[in-house]
Amino acid sequence: MEADFINLTAENLAGEHLCCIIRSKKAHPGVEAKRQWLAERLPEGHVFRKLNAKATVFIEYAPLETAWVPIVGDNYDYLYCLWVSSGCKGKGYGKALLEYCLADARARGKSGVCMLGAKKQKSWLSDQTFAKKYGFEVVDTAGDGYELLALSFDGTVPAFAPSAKTQEIESKILTVYYSMQCPYVHRALGQVKGYCEANGVPAAFHPVDTLEKAKALPCVFNNWGVFYKGKFETVNLLDAAALQRLLKK
Repeated sequence: MEADFINLTAENLAGEHLCCIIRSKKAHPGVEAKRQWLAERLPEGHVFRKLNAKATVFIEYAPLETAWVPIVGDNYDYLYCLWVSSGCKGKGYGKALLEYCLADARARGKSGVCMLGAKKQKSWLSDQTFAKKYGFEVVDTAGDGYELLALSFDGTVPAFAPSAKTQEIESKILTVYYSMQCPYVHRALGQVKGYCEANGVPAAFHPVDTLEKAKALPCVFNNWGVFYKGKFETVNLLDAAALQRLLKK
């Protein structure tokens, strides 16, 4: 029997759970922030498709022109996240979701689909090995091993915005750029701020709350970017332990 998937819409967004963090009773501030973010993105063509069950199985993508990432290109879709939790693997959900995304892009006359990757898989990025099985290829690179992967339908390719390859800022203190596109950002932000305040660590936190800010970021970005001593460090969300390791550099 085919799996039952649904797309979030303006009509059902308030009543559907968001797969990233599932809450049945108590409200979660990260989820509610993401819900508000989605409400503003759905009219732009943003797609959030999920398994119609209480499970972490979903894909999220958007037209590249309105995707909050420092990547440029004509007529592409950007794949933010494809996530199938460990308990749901082996059932063909990832295949079904990615093939839906690719078929949707083709049906809408898109030139292709792209996503952020890295030479060494990052824990907060979608599995690029899986994407490469469908023909995704590296079409651009940035420092620290980050890559832009694309599946082109017409031979054209997107690219990192020039600013994304800068990977340096003037400030030497811990600096975090973030958006509320991911509900886990709320928790990570609280942990990092709490640690810095408790330990006297100078830090700056910059909300990426407009498309213009996202397109002009000085680093690769999916919803989070960290600088330290003026150098770009990671797109991975930080907890206290990861932050301690970073500050020892």
